Parts: sequence; structure tokens; C-alpha cells
Amino acid sequence: MTLMPTATRRRAMGLPAVFLMAATAGVAQSFGRFAFGVVLPAVRSDLDLSNTIAGSLTTVNVGAYLLGTLAVASFASSYKLLAIMRTGFLFALTGLVTAALAPGVWFVGIAMFCSGFGGALIWIPAPVIAAAAMPPEKRSIAIGLMGSGMGFGVVFASQLTSYVRSSGGDESWRTVYVVLSVVAACVLVATFFLIGHDQEQPRNTGGGFGGFSSLTRMRGWLPLTSAYTSFGFMYLLILAFLSTKLEDDNGWTSSRASLAFTLVGIAMMFGGPVFITIASRIGSRLGLTLAFSGWIAVVLLILPGWFAVTLPAAVVIGLLFAGVPSLITLYVVENTTVEDYGPSFAAATLAFGVAQMISPQIGGVLADLTGSFTTVFLLSAALAATGLVAALRLPKQGD
Repeated sequence: MTLMPTATRRRAMGLPAVFLMAATAGVAQSFGRFAFGVVLPAVRSDLDLSNTIAGSLTTVNVGAYLLGTLAVASFASSYKLLAIMRTGFLFALTGLVTAALAPGVWFVGIAMFCSGFGGALIWIPAPVIAAAAMPPEKRSIAIGLMGSGMGFGVVFASQLTSYVRSSGGDESWRTVYVVLSVVAACVLVATFFLIGHDQEQPRNTGGGFGGFSSLTRMRGWLPLTSAYTSFGFMYLLILAFLSTKLEDDNGWTSSRASLAFTLVGIAMMFGGPVFITIASRIGSRLGLTLAFSGWIAVVLLILPGWFAVTLPAAVVIGLLFAGVPSLITLYVVENTTVEDYGPSFAAATLAFGVAQMISPQIGGVLADLTGSFTTVFLLSAALAATGLVAALRLPKQGD
């Protein structure tokens, strides 16, 4: 792999740099990964796919994310984080363009692979690059705003998909990716020219395979990794199949299902800052405990598909979805050195990625076997309970 050279000074500082980094998070996660969840019903209809095949496409995406995580863990000890992020952007844009031109399911699979691989290379370095643009006392704000970027991306992709499907039908889903590709290209150019990161040339610090040696030097690494793994499994069961579940199981129209997904995205814009603020008052441990408990409750509320209940529940899902990774990222940033951050976060994300890789496939198979998504959503709630237990095992503040 060829890594792009990095700049030696920051060109943008403060909130402008953070907002641009939030946009990169939107491209990496929302456009390249989560948008497929809202486009999925149209793709499935146009290409005549089963739920199992649809789940497999999502599995390709998260499997590539896993490989990207391994790549970051390997390269973070030798290459600067900005170079890794820029390379990831090229992969992510390639994936979006491939989806826009895809004539069939195999090309969709290639697109999902490129988007997933690039997403990992962008997402893992992004929080610390954004945080470095802010004064030390405000760096947690930068981390929280990464989730806001993802939320804005989900809202944009969801509303775009709803408009395209209503005007052009299911077969017009590629138009969604055409627009996303153009937006991503603009963000890529702005990021390459305006974002820098002051980092000395990395020296190999003994991160070990996948960065796990660095990770184990972090206080509370085992329960933190367990909580992150539970989150990786549970969230994708909801995000990947929410629109399809509401349309298939509950008879919602595509516009109503898109509205629910849009509310998830809107709430995501606030989830990071909200939970970072909560953590500043009660700590990351109790913040994660609250988040996992809330996930169990709202998933059960969504199951019946009642319109008046599902919409506010979707808002809470969005807050929690952005809040949990923000809290986990903050914990890693606060409990690792600069040298250990890249390999440590990559190692934790590796476990998260394994859970993501098997989650949609299992969800698709369960839906096909049972004829509904009820079991899929119940599994998500059960996994949230395991995350709750792991969060309670994190060291208390002051320990």
C-alpha cells in the first residue's frame, strides 16, 4: 500500500478544523457504511436479493473494516496518522464511485469492501487528529463532534434516498451513490489541503500483533474491549435492518421508514456531545452503563412497530449510537500515550470489527429462518446486556 506524505504543520485550527474532520467521519462511516442500511431495501428489490445475500454484502463491508483496522494497527507504528487517514479517503471514495456504477451484486460487494477498508483507515486516526486542533481542555469536544459528523451524514443519505426512491423507484438507488461520491470528493480535496497534524515520525513502540501489546498497557483494557465488542455486534443488527424491519414486519411505507432512519441520524449529530457532557459529570464508566441500559429499553420499544413510539425511540437510538463510540474513544485517548493511541485504539477496534463482521450475516440468516426481524432485535438487546456488564467492570474514577 502506498501512503501519502503528510504535512508538518496544521493549516486549519480550532472548530473549523474539527468541523472538517467531522465531515470526514461522515464520509467514512455514514456514506461508506451506514447509508447502505437505508438504501438496502431498494438494492434488494432491484437486484432481487434475499435477506441472507443482503446481510452478506454488509458483512463484506465490515469484514473489510476489520482488515482496515489490522492495517492501521500495523502501519501506525511506522507511518503518521494523517498519512493513514488520507489513504483511507482514497479507498472510501473508490467504494462510493464503484457503488454508483455497479451493474450487479458483485460490484456492490467490491464497493462495500473498498468503503469498509477506507472507513477504518479514516475513522481510527480521525478523533486524535481532530482533538489536536483544539486546546487541551477542549479536546473532548472535538471527539464528541465526530459523532455529529456521522449523524449529519446519515440524515443527508437518508433524505436523499427517500427523495430518489420516491421520484425514480427502487432501480434508481445508484443515483444516491452518485451524489454521495461528489460530496465525498469535495470533502477529500478540502481535507488534503486544509488539515494537518503535528506528529513526530512514529517509532515502533512494541505494539505487538494488531496493537494488542499497546492495548494491554491501558488501564481497564479488558472490560473496555468487551464493551466495544458488544456494541459492534448489537448496533449493526439495528442499523443494518431497521428500515427493512419497519417495511417488512410492520408494513411501513418507504417514506415512513426513511423518516425513522433520518431521526436516528439527526439524533446522532447530538449524541457525541451529549454523552461527552454526561461523562464529564459522572465519568465514562457510568456514561457507558447508562447507554447500554438505554439501548435495551429502546430496542424493545421498537419491536411492535407502533409509529408514535418508534419515532422517539429512533431518536434515542441515534443518541446512543453516537454516544457509545464517543465515550469509548474518549476513554482510550485519556488512558494512553500518544505513541500507544494508534495501536491501542486499532486493537480495540479490531475486536469491535470482528463483532461487526458476523453481526449482519447472523441477522440476515435469522430473518430468513424466522420470517421476521423480531429475533434479530431481541439478540441486539441481549448483547446490550453483555455490554452493560462490561461497562460496570471498568475502573471507577480515582481507582
